[in-house]
Amino acid sequence: MSELTHIGPDGHARMVDIGAKLAAERVAVARGQISMSAETRALALNRETKKGDPIAIAELAGIMAAKKTADLIPLCHPLPLTNVEVRITPAEPDALEATATVRTTGKTGVEMEALTAVSAACLTLYDMLKAVDKAMVISGIELLSKTGGKSGDYHKETP
Repeated sequence: MSELTHIGPDGHARMVDIGAKLAAERVAVARGQISMSAETRALALNRETKKGDPIAIAELAGIMAAKKTADLIPLCHPLPLTNVEVRITPAEPDALEATATVRTTGKTGVEMEALTAVSAACLTLYDMLKAVDKAMVISGIELLSKTGGKSGDYHKETP
């Protein structure tokens, strides 16, 4: 296991110094899922609730969250994101899946931005649909891939 870079030799938290790193294109993809009743899923996929279109609003929330990741996660660097895409799609059984793809050309990766986007999208779906289904469950938030940077590429192995 590699050294924990956010903990200094003195045991105190620190923001990693990326000043000497070279800028490179970096991409991260994450996903998560929210399970719900079949009726709630149908309501969401119909894209019309009293609060509005839950899918469009959740996708927008994910984009906004990616842009605010450094404000939410204490040791993340603020990054100039070049692209954020969040998509909500049907998943089985009776679920919706959020997938986020985040890009930058910079000195550090965008894994946290992709994971934050997915988390916010799922939480927004919960908020938009909780009036009809409080038993929804958010799960499976994970990094699928990341490219660029010193540590190399990562692609989750599929079973």
